[in-house]
Amino acid sequence: MDLETEQRWQKVQLYLKELTGSTPDITAAVFLIGVQELGKGYKKFTKDKKLDLIHIGICTVLEPYGFYKYIGKDSDGWPHFENIKKLPPLEERQQQLLLKQAIADYFGY
Repeated sequence: MDLETEQRWQKVQLYLKELTGSTPDITAAVFLIGVQELGKGYKKFTKDKKLDLIHIGICTVLEPYGFYKYIGKDSDGWPHFENIKKLPPLEERQQQLLLKQAIADYFGY
């Protein structure tokens, strides 16, 4: 376990708990980042739109790592990304660690 990453992740969770009233898991955190990046505020989203928002959140946090490149918004204002580097094969624990690091970086922790 990467103790520094876990401590940074806990700071993110505390921050988001203060905002939302519940402690988020990784999926909830990237969903919230997707909503933030969409820039239209929170509203009711369909299941497909929620998956799109999670995708936007993942692309956003992994962009600084060189995996995605922001290419612009479509006519409805939804951000789009290009995959520019394939993610290496990672075990689930490694994937979670990478996302926790990237989410903590996004929030500046």
